[in-house]
Amino acid sequence: MERPKNIKGFKATMPVRLVILFHLVGVVGLSMPETKPLFLGLVPYHLLLMMLVLFFTHDKFGGRFVLFFLLIFVAGFAVEWAGVHTGQFFGNYTYGPTLGLGIDGIPLTMGVNWFLLIYSVGITLQYSGIKQLALRVLIGAIILVLLDVVIEPAAIKFNYWHWAGGVAPVNNYICWFILGAILLLVFELFRFKKQSIVGVVLLISQFIFFIALLSEPTLSLKAEPIKTVKPR
Repeated sequence: MERPKNIKGFKATMPVRLVILFHLVGVVGLSMPETKPLFLGLVPYHLLLMMLVLFFTHDKFGGRFVLFFLLIFVAGFAVEWAGVHTGQFFGNYTYGPTLGLGIDGIPLTMGVNWFLLIYSVGITLQYSGIKQLALRVLIGAIILVLLDVVIEPAAIKFNYWHWAGGVAPVNNYICWFILGAILLLVFELFRFKKQSIVGVVLLISQFIFFIALLSEPTLSLKAEPIKTVKPR
């Protein structure tokens, strides 16, 4: 199904404002002790809403795009499952309840999150002007690692997940880089035409969102006991 030709104009304006507004409201809601529990409960719905926004704004939405989404979703979820249940890849960690419904200890929204990250970074690199595929993938993987650096402390505070050692180990970032590069290569292989700036705005909003959370002294939550993951 082909999107209207003006999707990059008028139809992109509302989604851009929506992305910015929801991230801004999220920061404010999580900054207030009175509203923090409510907004923590809304985290999975926020991720699903951002997914729908990207679906809506993707030009020429169809089977190829759905296939791309499914590949990233399944790959991301599978690696997270292997990471949690074997202790390999990222390190020893377990998920808290914040990310919502899961299967075998892995929130389904992690598959959605990997899609949001790969797509938004991929679209951002479309605007970079970098013509070499390998260089785009390399820079994209570095961007993903930098984003994870600011995500990790906030994720621990808000009970997204917890590390056995209290902080993310070095191999977590190494695996983020490798997995990010592989999934960005998948994005490149689909050769999507240049899209609207919604993906770029989402990526920037995520950086600002998590940095803002880190700067808020009122945001720390009492951490739950951390269980060491025993490889199967």
